[in-house]
Amino acid sequence: MKKSLFKKYLSVTSIIIVVSFLFLGTVMIVFIARYFQSEKQAQLTQNAKSMASIAGQSVVMMQDNQYLIDGSRMALFIKAFSENVDADFFLVDQSGAEMISTYSIEEDENPSADIKSRKNISSEAMQQALSGYFSATGTMNGLYSSNYYIIGVPIVTTNSSGQQVAIGAVFAASDLKVLDVFRDETIKMFLLAAVAAFMVSFCIVWTFSYKLAKPLREMAIATKHFGEGDFSVRVPVESQDEIGELASAFNQMAETLAAGESMRRNFIANTSHELKTPMTTIAGFVDGILDGTIPEEKRNHYLKIVSQEVKRLSRLVKTMLDLSKIDSGEMKLRLTRFDLSNTVFVTLLSFEKAIEDKKIEIRGLETASSLFVDGDPDMIHQVLYNLLENAVKFTNVEGYIDIRLAETNDRVTVTIKNSGPGIPADEVAMIFDRFYKTDKSRSQDKNGMGLGLYIVRTIIRLHGGEISVSSVENEFCQFEFWLPKKIKDLNSDKGKDSKEPKDSKWNNPLKSDSKQVKTDKKAKKKEEADSAPEVIEVTDVEIVEKPKDDDAALH
Repeated sequence: MKKSLFKKYLSVTSIIIVVSFLFLGTVMIVFIARYFQSEKQAQLTQNAKSMASIAGQSVVMMQDNQYLIDGSRMALFIKAFSENVDADFFLVDQSGAEMISTYSIEEDENPSADIKSRKNISSEAMQQALSGYFSATGTMNGLYSSNYYIIGVPIVTTNSSGQQVAIGAVFAASDLKVLDVFRDETIKMFLLAAVAAFMVSFCIVWTFSYKLAKPLREMAIATKHFGEGDFSVRVPVESQDEIGELASAFNQMAETLAAGESMRRNFIANTSHELKTPMTTIAGFVDGILDGTIPEEKRNHYLKIVSQEVKRLSRLVKTMLDLSKIDSGEMKLRLTRFDLSNTVFVTLLSFEKAIEDKKIEIRGLETASSLFVDGDPDMIHQVLYNLLENAVKFTNVEGYIDIRLAETNDRVTVTIKNSGPGIPADEVAMIFDRFYKTDKSRSQDKNGMGLGLYIVRTIIRLHGGEISVSSVENEFCQFEFWLPKKIKDLNSDKGKDSKEPKDSKWNNPLKSDSKQVKTDKKAKKKEEADSAPEVIEVTDVEIVEKPKDDDAALH
């Protein structure tokens, strides 16, 4: 049978309270009983000493060192003491024989009463009393039917030589039932108080336990809904403690799961659409060629379209493979030393026609110079391609793209800023999430699946850097990332010395009065030929292949 957290917490807390009360009550009762006994002993001792002092003053010395106590005087004191302190007093001589006591006085006053017979004090008790002090519990040689607390002190007087001598003793006895009655009353009072306190504590603990377990129950219910695919359930946050923080974190997780599920569905829909469209196009054109619907003179034209669609499918598959490598941790860096400025410029040339068509102004590269970093040139090219592709795609006509490169002692920073619609403030935090697309209408981003920026951030972090985004809606969008200049554990022989390659000086073709990218084909070829070896290797990678305008590559 399942036992809820509420019942467990309530049971454990109740047991702790009961055990605490029992322990506290036991200690308190024992302490009070001992204190009462100690006080009773002190009171009885003080009364016995007072009685002994009075008896010593009532002694009349006879001849031959014989002593006589004034019995009538002592009887008055014994009677008064017995009534006031609820104790019995006995005056005995040196042999332990009773001379006068509470019972002898009662016998004299009421001869017909059934009075306890006189008893002699034992020699052992007498010796201790004459020596100074006697204390014990017992029946007084059978005088009492139950145990009494007994105190004995000597009766001291001065003899003819002026010396202090003990001529007898005073014994005081008090019934221990008084202590038992006191202890019983104390236990009753404690039990009544404990029951009342336990009831109040139980109500408080029940309320607290219920409130403590309530968010957890709601989380369990919400988790079941999550398992069924319903991510709309939320847990109310009713406190500011750890449970409240857990509820807030749970709701945040639910938001993330809901967003992830939404992006996953969008991704499946987008992927299905992206795969279906080129496949339908390919099938239609191939069937048309095979059945002769397409005339022979137009076959080359449609075969080129088929080729473009095949490349588009290839890019989609490559993106999916990259995502799979990221998720499995198989994406590895092939590190070398390369010129980041040159890579930026060569990547920018890939968008030459689109920049020219939209009359985009390129800023910031006029003063750029060589900046060497350790990294994987192919992956950094992929990062730049994605960022520049987005910048060109979303920059307004006759807008601008501002590209800045800066360096410090240990890092290089690249900033890409473009005018345009920007990113809504509520979407900035999710821009690097998988499958997330800001252009949900697909009016501008017709080929993207929302994976580009996620892969970009992953590549930057693999290099030990970081990327951030800032945007003002309807004004601009800015991406900024930094890379360390040197990475310690280079895995290529070429980059281990972290030195710039020889003859790698880069001539910036934008160091002129013009702020637009030159479109002269011969100049472009010359610039690519003059590039450093590392950059040439990068441009040979499949990812750099310049696609048609309508089928821009997704990286």
